[in-house]
Amino acid sequence: MSRVAVHDPFDYEQKYAPDPIYEEWSPKARVWRVYGDEATQIDIEMVAGWREGLDMLLVFAALFSGVVTTFVTTTCQSLRVDLAQVTNSLISEMVKVQRAMVHGAEAVDAVPPAVTSFQLQASDFWVNGLWFMSLGLSLSTTLLAVLAKQWIHQYISVASAGSPRNRCRVRHFRYKALKKWHVPLLIELLPVLMHAALGLFFIGLVIYLCSLSTVMAVHMSIIATGAFAYTYVYTTYFIARHRA
Repeated sequence: MSRVAVHDPFDYEQKYAPDPIYEEWSPKARVWRVYGDEATQIDIEMVAGWREGLDMLLVFAALFSGVVTTFVTTTCQSLRVDLAQVTNSLISEMVKVQRAMVHGAEAVDAVPPAVTSFQLQASDFWVNGLWFMSLGLSLSTTLLAVLAKQWIHQYISVASAGSPRNRCRVRHFRYKALKKWHVPLLIELLPVLMHAALGLFFIGLVIYLCSLSTVMAVHMSIIATGAFAYTYVYTTYFIARHRA
């Protein structure tokens, strides 16, 4: 039986012809082609995980920002004077004064004045402050994720001009810049920012529910705390076990 030759893409002695003598380090030497192929394979595997994580993060950040914006739009009205309430209070005072005029001046003086002053409630301050910070973190995460995708696109773009040695130098220059600007660390910290935004939102939601129903606030705090604790404990245990 005849044997079928299997082509090994990593058999560079078969893939590239040997260099002429004394030209092993020339701009078109085999060593540069081998380096380029190995670096390309490593970059593809490294960038694939980054892109997948960033795509999922962008989708989640967009949906989360929309949800927080809806809540903030509703609650931010409590941070300023409600003109409709002030108008109703003044109208109510005018009606009471007109009714009291029938009984004389003493009755008019006894009519309580309309409440037109504005006093910010502590719960409104904390709820809106936490939700605005949550929205800011979410939008910042989106911006950094978009910038990271642009950096990755520029990093893996192939430099077609020049010799194999020059292309290897360009790749090494880009790789050093990637490490210098701590792009891998930044990509790893982006989910942490989203977790912080989600935590701030849950804290604000619990405070907001306290003014409506204490029972609902307690249940929400239990759910949020349990979800965060389970996620981080399980993730930490899984990573430690995987490394072991």
